[in-house]
Amino acid sequence: MARTLAVCNLTDWRAGGERREAFVQEMGAALQDIGFFALTGHGIDVESIKKSYSAAEDFFHLPQEEKKRYEQAELFRQRGYTPYGVEHAKDNPAPDLKEFWQTGRTIDDPNFHKNIWPDNPAEFEGAIDGLYVAMESMSSELLSAASLYLGKSESWLPDMAHNGNTILRVIHYPALGQNSPDGAVRSAQHEDINLITLLVGATADGLQVMDHDGTWIEVEGNHDHIIVDSGDMLQNLTNGLFKSTTHRVINPPDATSDRYSMPMFVHPRDDVDLTPLPEFVEMTGGEALYESITAGEYLHQRLVEIGLAS
Repeated sequence: MARTLAVCNLTDWRAGGERREAFVQEMGAALQDIGFFALTGHGIDVESIKKSYSAAEDFFHLPQEEKKRYEQAELFRQRGYTPYGVEHAKDNPAPDLKEFWQTGRTIDDPNFHKNIWPDNPAEFEGAIDGLYVAMESMSSELLSAASLYLGKSESWLPDMAHNGNTILRVIHYPALGQNSPDGAVRSAQHEDINLITLLVGATADGLQVMDHDGTWIEVEGNHDHIIVDSGDMLQNLTNGLFKSTTHRVINPPDATSDRYSMPMFVHPRDDVDLTPLPEFVEMTGGEALYESITAGEYLHQRLVEIGLAS
């Protein structure tokens, strides 16, 4: 029987007491085992998720010259629009078959990229920014739970992410058509760069997570679940105790269906030191397996590797 992701209920965390302790253990065990779990009980209204996807669909169906107005290559496309075929997975030169929009925290700070918003559709900003705010708040709860599982204070990881460059990416995987580049898939196998990722249930199946034996776990597109995974930065910091697991989005069996998804990539501040901590080195065999590097250096290095920065 095919394996499925563990399911954790956020209402247990919010209940406190023994239920909170059980949530911490369930979530931590999943991140230590395979680096992924499905989150239910998150409290984000399904109708607001549908509204966000509807606004995204309206935007991505605009003419290409209209969307290109919002491309900001000089910011390494960390805000606004990224055209189809620009990004590729690390070590895979074939372009991913997707276009996307990125938005971050709305903050009056010259060190932060400022969000931009399209003129059309009119509801895009409200729907997407509202989802960003709700998901970022939830991410702090999950980072608190992860901190406790790792034997740290509840604020340990949330403090790292405070005023970090957390990004919500709104992705459109167009219908494949008949002229897709050879070897290209919707999203080639990769690991996420950041601390943790929260993925609002996609509009279609296609996400697969690599199991320990190299087989693929199918993840159903489901608005009731938010899929959570630990990224490379958290893996680096914990010396591999928490896994950053390979995953991909495969092409559909037909050439006519679109797919939309909305992952939030939770980032620490650029100055955060990701050097593996001694206690985690001891827990993982006594040898530091990952480099000493700051989050800002790590992010820029990866943006270059995936084609978003020079």
